[in-house]
Amino acid sequence: MKKIITLIITSFLSIILFSNVLFAETIKLGILEDETGNFAIAVIPKIHAYELAVKEINAKGGVLGKKLEIVRYDTQSDNTRFQEFARRLIEKDKVDVVFGAFSSASREAIRPIIDKAKMLYFYNNQYEGGVCDKNVFVTGAVPEQQFSTLVPWLMEKYGKNVYTIAADYNFGQISAEWVRQIVKENGGTMVGEEFIPLDVSQFSQTIQKIQAAKPDVLMTLMVGAKQASFYEQQAAAGLGIPMGTSVNVGQAYEHRRFAPPALENMYVTVNYIEEVHSVITSGEYHEKSKDFMARFKAEYPDEPYVNMEAANAYNAINIYALAVEKAGTTEKAKVIEALESGISFDGPSGVVSIDPKSHHGSHTIFLVEVGKGHKVSIPKVFKDVQPYWLGEAGCNLPEKADYSQYTPSKPPKS
Repeated sequence: MKKIITLIITSFLSIILFSNVLFAETIKLGILEDETGNFAIAVIPKIHAYELAVKEINAKGGVLGKKLEIVRYDTQSDNTRFQEFARRLIEKDKVDVVFGAFSSASREAIRPIIDKAKMLYFYNNQYEGGVCDKNVFVTGAVPEQQFSTLVPWLMEKYGKNVYTIAADYNFGQISAEWVRQIVKENGGTMVGEEFIPLDVSQFSQTIQKIQAAKPDVLMTLMVGAKQASFYEQQAAAGLGIPMGTSVNVGQAYEHRRFAPPALENMYVTVNYIEEVHSVITSGEYHEKSKDFMARFKAEYPDEPYVNMEAANAYNAINIYALAVEKAGTTEKAKVIEALESGISFDGPSGVVSIDPKSHHGSHTIFLVEVGKGHKVSIPKVFKDVQPYWLGEAGCNLPEKADYSQYTPSKPPKS
């Protein structure tokens, strides 16, 4: 009887040990993205880009001999769900890294959870900048890459009187602060500024205010499906003012979804959109974009649009994989050390290099113009634009751990 009991116990322990070995054979990537909800249009290409990167890496043997495994939750554009699922990924699923969030509000909802757990986190969206956090790495573009290129160009072309309309939360408020500062530095005047709640979809009063102010340039920092209705309404009202943005076209492809002339005369600075290789017909950017799009469309032929956040998500997975390979482990502190060594990845629009001080990525920035009939052109390319501001302002994460978000008016303390 004792032998039978011993055999049963031994067999049971063997099963547990075997299960643990199997469990350890994957590197678990937690993904929190809005597959449904207000931001889903812009986010679904990101989800597919994560999947594409993981499939390609696994086809080549994985990382450190282990396959990458995605653990994903639909956060439904709901910050409470972000917090719930972030805790689940960390505490129950035991993931090695977290990727995700579209809005800055969602990122800020989970960042305290990430920091408390000392979890490694990649935020892969264009955003308002300023996050100096030991656990956070950013592959999306930031204001010194988008506004410092776009706003002076627009002012030189159209005039120095600028009006801003922006989403009324930290993305819009901080982005508007950046616009305000850059306009002032370039000798311009802010003739108006309005912050609009995310659930607003009627803009007749806003359009009247803009008409009364008579700006040369209108900066539109609008977010989500409801706020995007501004563009059709302004066209119907015959507003006729050149628009600049860091989000529209590059995220939710309004120039494809809305009938002309809703987006005509809009300018946006992006680090990628799917038209790059069709507009730039030869050279490095043509070849990289063409190759990326061919692989993406082979996997997802029905994808309506491949946006800049898809490129950011694809880059993020590959940058993480390179860092794990360099570290020789998934241990978070050592992976962060590898990321801070200056990891680079040659992605859909060129090389993205992680700045060790701020944990943000360099980018090629394309100035995109939406013309008549919503035809897209790229009048200028800014190569290898660095995320310089945080590092110059005093964020130096390899030397001093920090977990803050800063703005031009509230920089890091020296």
